Amino acid sequence: MAWTADEQARLSRAERGWANRPRPPAARWFPVILSAIIQVPGVIIALHDARQDALSLVFVLVAFAASFVLLAAREHPGVVVAVIGLLCAPAIAVSAGPPFAAVPLALAVVSAVVRGARVWAWGTLAGLAVLGPLAAYLLSAQPTASIRPLIVALILLLLVGVGEAIRNRRDRYRELSRTIAARRESAAEAERLRIARELHDVLAHSLSQISVQAGVGLHLFDSRPEKARESLEAIKATSSQALEEVRGVLGFLRSEGDGAARAPEPDIDRIPSLVETYQRAGLDVRYDNVLTSVPAPAIQLAIYRIVQESLTNVGRHAQASTVHVSLGQDDRDYIVSVADDGRGLPEGIEEPGGKGVLGMRERAELLGGRFEAVPGGPAGATRGVTVTARIPIRTAATP
Repeated sequence: MAWTADEQARLSRAERGWANRPRPPAARWFPVILSAIIQVPGVIIALHDARQDALSLVFVLVAFAASFVLLAAREHPGVVVAVIGLLCAPAIAVSAGPPFAAVPLALAVVSAVVRGARVWAWGTLAGLAVLGPLAAYLLSAQPTASIRPLIVALILLLLVGVGEAIRNRRDRYRELSRTIAARRESAAEAERLRIARELHDVLAHSLSQISVQAGVGLHLFDSRPEKARESLEAIKATSSQALEEVRGVLGFLRSEGDGAARAPEPDIDRIPSLVETYQRAGLDVRYDNVLTSVPAPAIQLAIYRIVQESLTNVGRHAQASTVHVSLGQDDRDYIVSVADDGRGLPEGIEEPGGKGVLGMRERAELLGGRFEAVPGGPAGATRGVTVTARIPIRTAATP
């Protein structure tokens, strides 16, 4: 599975969070206590036979003390399994009865394999399989005594498989946790970008309209006060609508769930009102809507925002006198077109830049569509820019 650079960065942050998570102190002492409890019967047996073989008692007590070395298994799993192997091997070789002395070594082997110290675990078991039978034969002078360390070594080899299974399961769980964390962060990033687009479109359009209407009002305040009054009314309407939409976005941010009340999102029915505000500002805007079907709400919002941002750019930068806004469709796509007869693009630039154009492109592409802004205005215009977005028609059968 290939990850992008951003996804790998998010995964590394999630992995660091997993690695740095707090661990309860009891988890460190659990294998120590378990090993000590299991070895108690072996210690009792060794104490009972101490008069006959004091050396066996010493070896058993050393193996019992080896349980406390497991406290360092998290930080140094390889060294711990080797040290415990050296401490427990004599008791495994010479003690009689069940091999209780092998318990701390078994726990150390599993811990080493789980934490990636496989070489240390295999090396320790190889040493036990070779040196254990030799030590048993030298200490007891009986050939059959070498069988016991070999059997213990074979049993410990099976525990390597248990450690590998635990390690694989832990790796899968970590990978799943990292993937979930990365997806959550990706979803949060996508939502942040969506809210940023909404705020940019609302504020850029509204402030641009307020600035234009305020300029018109100041210019006509003395000569045509009735027109200045219309500009003030347009400023009031535009600011009220902007406040309503901003409240909706901020209300969504404050909410803890998806059921928060939000202002209705703009749709294509509000495009005539949008066009009217620019007509009042003195711009000749022609609007044609020849749609034969009603787009889905998400598509209507994208169409409205594309038209809104296009008109905002025309009002702020194009110095145009005529704009043609058209909505149409063919067999596959809804087609949005906004063409102006303004000054066009600077020489040597084939497509305008800026966050507004980027936002329009993202809106179209998120719905599976295409976006372009090319030189050339409406029919008969020698200059200008035409913005075109094509968004696939969504039906009940469309995934």
